[in-house]
Amino acid sequence: MAPSKLPSRLKCNRPRRASALLGPLLLVLILPLEVARAQDNAAKARALVSSAIQMTNSDEAVKLLWQATEIDPTLEDPYVYLGVYYNSRSDFASMVKVYQKLLKYRPNEVSAYLNIGEAYMSFTPPRLQEALAYYQKAYALDPKNSWTALRIGEIFVQNGNREEATKYLRLALADTKNSAASAEAERLLRQMGSL
Repeated sequence: MAPSKLPSRLKCNRPRRASALLGPLLLVLILPLEVARAQDNAAKARALVSSAIQMTNSDEAVKLLWQATEIDPTLEDPYVYLGVYYNSRSDFASMVKVYQKLLKYRPNEVSAYLNIGEAYMSFTPPRLQEALAYYQKAYALDPKNSWTALRIGEIFVQNGNREEATKYLRLALADTKNSAASAEAERLLRQMGSL
């Protein structure tokens, strides 16, 4: 009798069982390798960052920091140092690029949205609409951040939107834990005649 003509109770099920076991087995073998590779990349990126911050040649340090973002694009440290570098040189367009790259890999990183907003506010003249969009994204992720509320309120003041400005400035004013943001919000609200 040919194998295909065997009654179903006599057919060999080994290939199907082997494949059923092989899938989870491969996951058990491959997953730790991927984790180890990610940890290795993170370690390499951290080593590059460490080397970069020890350097006196800022051009070489910047190259190492960008290299670190390629090796482990989720590691925040190289982006922070690049942001500080470009901010110190008033190169706000590069600062925006740095944090936009971080957002590709860490889309919920509130500080990246805030830093992009700050960069846009630092342009001459400030790019208010671009800054507002990033501050609003940061606020959506962290609605208790009084600095974000303050910045949004400041932009609405500059745009002449008194109602929205008052709303966000009052939110910043209410945060007693952040006295600097609260004091600035109070100053602006008094200046507007809203207190």
